[in-house]
Amino acid sequence: MNRFAALYRQRVRRDGLQLALWIGGTALLAFAAYAGVMDSFETERDRRSLLVAAIANPVILLFRGLPSGAGEGAFIGFLIVPFLCMLAAFMSLFLAVRHTRMEEETGRAELVGGTPAGRMLPTVVTIVHGLVADVVLSLVSAFALIAAGLEATGSLVVGAAAGTVGVFFLGVGLCAAQFMRTSRGANTTSVTVLLVTYLLAGIGNASGAPSDDLQRMESSWLTWLSPFGWAENSRPYADDNLWPLLLCALAGLAFAGTAVALQSLRDVNSSFIAERAGRVDARPALRSTTALVWRLSAGSIIGWAIGGALSGLLATTLGTVVQEVGADNPAIKAILAQIASQQGSIEQGVLTTFFVMIGILAACAGVQTITRARQEESHGTAEIVLATPTDRVRWLADFVIVGFAAIVIILAAGLAAASVGIAISDGDSGLYRGAVTVALGQVAAASVFLVVTALVFVVAPHASTVVGWTLVVLAAVVGLFGPIVGMPEAVTWLSPVAAAPVPVADGVDVRGLWWLLGVIVVTGAAALGLMRRRELAAGG
Repeated sequence: MNRFAALYRQRVRRDGLQLALWIGGTALLAFAAYAGVMDSFETERDRRSLLVAAIANPVILLFRGLPSGAGEGAFIGFLIVPFLCMLAAFMSLFLAVRHTRMEEETGRAELVGGTPAGRMLPTVVTIVHGLVADVVLSLVSAFALIAAGLEATGSLVVGAAAGTVGVFFLGVGLCAAQFMRTSRGANTTSVTVLLVTYLLAGIGNASGAPSDDLQRMESSWLTWLSPFGWAENSRPYADDNLWPLLLCALAGLAFAGTAVALQSLRDVNSSFIAERAGRVDARPALRSTTALVWRLSAGSIIGWAIGGALSGLLATTLGTVVQEVGADNPAIKAILAQIASQQGSIEQGVLTTFFVMIGILAACAGVQTITRARQEESHGTAEIVLATPTDRVRWLADFVIVGFAAIVIILAAGLAAASVGIAISDGDSGLYRGAVTVALGQVAAASVFLVVTALVFVVAPHASTVVGWTLVVLAAVVGLFGPIVGMPEAVTWLSPVAAAPVPVADGVDVRGLWWLLGVIVVTGAAALGLMRRRELAAGG
């Protein structure tokens, strides 16, 4: 018991500030979201109108929640439940990987395993630590909504929804740490599961069956493949169903138990998905340091590119599919016709929203490439490279170059797949121009995360991984959810993915393109300039 308490106190001390920011930020945003939504949709008539538009428009349903009525609480739940669940998921999966696979990478796990604590107790403590963090997030978020003036039972269900999704991804992160050889790989795997399941819930909601008055949606079977779908089907402030949340929590605990079992079957620093053995002799193409960085990053770039291609294909096919599903309902058919007459095409809105998601994937790839530099530094392999005539600036520039190439490749994959979707569905040729515009804009947006993470790597190397991924999460949340919860445009445009250019009826809205380009140039130059004088920083 003393060993358990000592390890638990160590985790609380180490994570205190991070967890306070995650939990406090989630609760604060829940409180602020209520004020913003009620300011924009004060009357029931306003809320009913938005629900009608949401059920008719897949762009809204893909990235919001599950409509359950126009009451204040149910309407708030529709808008913010996925948002709170996403924050809890990121907090939990990063916590899981940080205290398992990262501990093995840095050698601390082997040192702890040599004490009376043994190998398995640290993982058990991490599970308890994550569960406590998710429970606290649930309660603090619920109290924030109660303090805002919402009914207590529904608020507790909202908090429980966020917390149980956090438990689910705590288990996902723990399992990913057993399968992947590096913390970078485990984080990437976990984030990929998060994005896929979030998208499944959105598609399931968009393709579900609406009520006759267009105020409630019954999700399709796809939604039930996702923890986000389970959370949304709790329908806080309307039905207050707890059994989907119980299912989500049990699935997370099952993953956590599986992780413990898997850890007992492997050695320290090993993994079930081993790194591919290298060649005895390098290819001629591997003579430059740039080629070396590309070789180290190629596998993950290909994975992100596949995700970009799938999203691009959905971007130009899903709008048509949802319109066909809604054509059986005369009310939806009339609304879709009205949207088409006023905005040109609903497909354009779906396209823009999906390319924002592809831009987020590209940003993840860029951040991951820079964190690879940190991994090379902490493992000591960077020192071997820098013992050659390669200087520090050239070494970091290689990672920035490959990171930018990754961004371009992922968005190009999405653009190519979107073009195929347009050709297959005989879509409007104007969609091609719109896809190119959004893709180029997202290249600039994703490049901001690349250079900012590079700068953090130079000035605070130990914080580069946490800061890089956190910035992507915050930007995604603000960019996707900011407008619907009433954030001012100036605040929303602080998210690069929201500030990127988009097509409009009469051309292109450049939005914040110029400040994005300015940040890229200034921050990139600062990172490379400061790298000239920085010494290598070893350790995790």
